[in-house]
Amino acid sequence: MPIRLILLLLLALSAGSVQARPVVVLTVQGAISPASADYAVRGLRHAAEADAQLVVLKLDTPGGLDDSMRDINRAILASPAPVAVFVSPQGARAASAGTYILYASHIAVMAPATHLGAATPVTIGAPPPGRDRPVREPAGEKGEDEPGPARAATPEDARGLKQIHDASAYIRGLAQLRGRNAEWAERAVREAASLPAEQALEEKVIDLIAADLNDLLARVDGRTVQTAHGTVTLATKGATLIVKAPDWRSRLLAVIGNPSVAYILLLIGLYGLIIEFTNPGLGVPGVVGGVSLLLALFALNLLPVNYAGLALILLGAALMVAEIFAPSFGILGLGGLAAFVAGSVMLIDTDVPGYGLPWGLILAFTLTTVLFMSFVVGMALKSRRRPVVTGAEEMAGSPGVVLEDCNGEGWARVHGEIWRVRCPVPLRRDGRVRVVQVNGLILEVEPIEGE
Repeated sequence: MPIRLILLLLLALSAGSVQARPVVVLTVQGAISPASADYAVRGLRHAAEADAQLVVLKLDTPGGLDDSMRDINRAILASPAPVAVFVSPQGARAASAGTYILYASHIAVMAPATHLGAATPVTIGAPPPGRDRPVREPAGEKGEDEPGPARAATPEDARGLKQIHDASAYIRGLAQLRGRNAEWAERAVREAASLPAEQALEEKVIDLIAADLNDLLARVDGRTVQTAHGTVTLATKGATLIVKAPDWRSRLLAVIGNPSVAYILLLIGLYGLIIEFTNPGLGVPGVVGGVSLLLALFALNLLPVNYAGLALILLGAALMVAEIFAPSFGILGLGGLAAFVAGSVMLIDTDVPGYGLPWGLILAFTLTTVLFMSFVVGMALKSRRRPVVTGAEEMAGSPGVVLEDCNGEGWARVHGEIWRVRCPVPLRRDGRVRVVQVNGLILEVEPIEGE
C-alpha cells in the first residue's frame, strides 16, 4: 500500500507540473516577411526557454516571401513544444505561404468563416498554374468519350515550373509528416485551390475548428502530439497564457523591411550624400544620407532585390548629376531619367502581394528626383561658381589709398583696413593704387593709371 500511495502521489505531482506549464501565444498578421519570420522564430525560441507545453501561432496572411516562410517552418519542425497554427479571427485566411505554415504545424486549427489555399509560387514571368501538366489532344477515332494521346505542354518559363515542382514536393512532404491530405495540398500548389474551414476539416486538411483561443485550448486538452523531441501530452485547461507581442526589433524590421520604405530610405540617402558632396561642410545632409543609405541597404538585403534594378537607379542618379555638371542638351538627363524609372520598376523582384513598389510612389519620387537635381544641386553648383568675396584671392585687383609719401614701402588703406604696401616706384600721399598680389602681410601694389 505505501508503494501505491507514493506512485499515485508522483502521478498527481506530474500531472500538476504539466498543467502548470504555460502556453505561449504568437500573432502573425499581414504578409510573411523577414520581420514576421524573425518574430516567429524568436518567439518559438522563447517558448522553448520558458518550457511551454504548447505554442499557438495565430495567423492571418495573404502570403509572403518563400525564404521567410521556410524560416518559420524550420523553426516549427525543430520546436520541442508542439505548435498549433490557428487561422483566426473569423474572416482571416492562410493563403499562399500561410498554407505551407499551416501544413507544417503539429496541430492545424481554423476559426469558422476562414479559408486557406492558393499556394502556387508567384514570380515574375511564371507560367499559369497547371501548365506543367500534360495536355490532352481532342478525341480520336475510338470515340468522342475517349481523349486523344497526351502531349507535354511546352513550358514558357522553366524557372516557374521548377518552383512549382519544388513547392509541390515541399508541401507533400509536410502533409505526409503530419498525416494530412497530400493530394489537396498539391492541388493548392498546382491549381491554386482554396478551401473554407468546414470543408478543410472534411478533407482532413486541418485537425480542428475552434471559435476562439479558449475553445482551441479546451479541444486540444489531453491530445497527444509527436514532436521532433518526442511525444507530448497536452494539459491546456487552465494553463497560463503568455502572449508575446512583437518587440521593438520586430517592429523596426517590419517598418524598414517594407519595400516602399526601403526605396524611400535609399533615395533619401542618395539625396543627402549628393548635397554633401556638392557643398562640403554642411554636415547634416551627409549624416542623414549616410544613416538612411545604410538602413536602406540593410532592408534591401532582406528583400528579394534585383541588383540590376538597384544599379540602374544609381546610374540614373549619376547621369542626372552629370547633366548639371556638363550640359549635353538633355541627353544625359533623359537617359538618367529612363534608367531611374526602369530601375525602380525592376528593384523588387517578386509579384508577392504587398511586396511591389506602387507606380504612384515611383512616379512621385521620379519627379522629386528631377526637381532635386535641377534646383538643389544646380543652386549648389552656381554658388561654387560665384566669384570669391573674401580671403587673399579677393584682394588681388582691389583699389587702395596711400596714407603717406613713400619710396618702395609704405602704408595704404585697402577695404577699410590699413596694410603695409610695397611698390617699385615712389608713391604720394592720397595716391590711388591697385593690389597686384598678397605676399604674407604685405601687399604688392601699383599706381592706378592717371594717378
